Amino acid sequence: MITVRFDGGSVVVEGGEVFLGSSVIPAYRYSEVLERLREAGAEFRDEASESPLCPHLESSYEPRDYQSEAVEAWARAGCRGVVVLPTGAGKTVVAIKAMERLQASTLVVVPTLVLVEQWRETLQSAFKIPVGSLGGGSEDIRPVTVSTYDSAALRAGSLGNRFKLIVFDEVHHLPAQTNRRIATGYTAPYRLGLTATLSEDEEALVDLADLVGAVVYEKAVEELAGRHLSGYTVRTVQIPLAPEERAEYERQYSIYRGFLQRRGLRIRSPRDYLRFVQSSGVDPEARRALLARNAAMDLALNSGAKIQYLSRLLESNPASKTIIFTRHNKLVYRISREFLIPSITHQTGREEREEILSKFRDGTYRRIVTSQVLDEGVDVPDASMAVILSGTGSSREFIQRLGRILRKREGKEAVLFELVSQDTAETRMSRRRKGA
Repeated sequence: MITVRFDGGSVVVEGGEVFLGSSVIPAYRYSEVLERLREAGAEFRDEASESPLCPHLESSYEPRDYQSEAVEAWARAGCRGVVVLPTGAGKTVVAIKAMERLQASTLVVVPTLVLVEQWRETLQSAFKIPVGSLGGGSEDIRPVTVSTYDSAALRAGSLGNRFKLIVFDEVHHLPAQTNRRIATGYTAPYRLGLTATLSEDEEALVDLADLVGAVVYEKAVEELAGRHLSGYTVRTVQIPLAPEERAEYERQYSIYRGFLQRRGLRIRSPRDYLRFVQSSGVDPEARRALLARNAAMDLALNSGAKIQYLSRLLESNPASKTIIFTRHNKLVYRISREFLIPSITHQTGREEREEILSKFRDGTYRRIVTSQVLDEGVDVPDASMAVILSGTGSSREFIQRLGRILRKREGKEAVLFELVSQDTAETRMSRRRKGA
């Protein structure tokens, strides 16, 4: 008799090598192992799954048409696949309806502790059951549990056979090497990936298709704005550098540009830039060029003229609930000091962060300033204005920041201001993140 059992992130098949070619197989191939044994007509005993009995899952949520379509598309694909919906479009409802359909033990995996609490509260409210949490010191494992990516990866060896469905929120994080352990180390045959944007990297898409499933449903912001999401406007403002900042920017950037010209180098992709950065570790001239480029970009991203424009913008929109985004913490702290605005960075403690977000939601605070930590994980329906003072060239980052202000509210028209230093390399970053 062949025995199939789970062992620390793998499926061990004792006596089945003749059918499978190996006795130790990654856990995520569990359902394939069973299928191949059945096809071969082999007698086997399945001892791998230890999924607990799940309480009945039923909510009062009435899904929107596109949410129902997404769940149906996922179900037709064997309850495996990725759903791409804009931030604010209710990806959580898609997961809730998928869980209702399966009625199975579920692990929801999210990138931050803030999202652990948001998902846990939402699922408890929806299903009227206790929901477990894993991460940040909590190890409350239940038939429905929410975990950070880090904790789910660390516990794959002991929890990998406890769940039948895994929901990957912000699934674009999954192909990262440490996060792959979640996908490969769990036996869950059913998988749902949720994201607002997917990488265009073909290798990453192939990985996701293997680990979670192919993209089964997708809607863009433009398709939902006005009806299901708030109408919105993006205003890109080109702001000239002050004369002294312009002179220093040109001096520093010319050092970088001159190095590329002398070496015959062209930076046309993130990989080209990564190779340049790596070469700076062994090449003193490349190191000087990198430092000069960084100094020039620091001037462009953090210019005093942007701060002056921000001041006028806030003065003219005193009632708008506003999120201000920057790329670096240095600018966050400067704005926080100068405008007396609460700040959130990766250095902000959990309790302080939750207090700031709570007061932002209830209107005690009308504005918050943050670096990249709130690109994912803040849910404020009445936030109506966002200001991007600086960012990367990532279209995902841009869409996520826009999504923070798109949740529907009667009469709301959202606006995103993107402040860009005129005639600098930042203008190219702006075009790239907007796909222009």
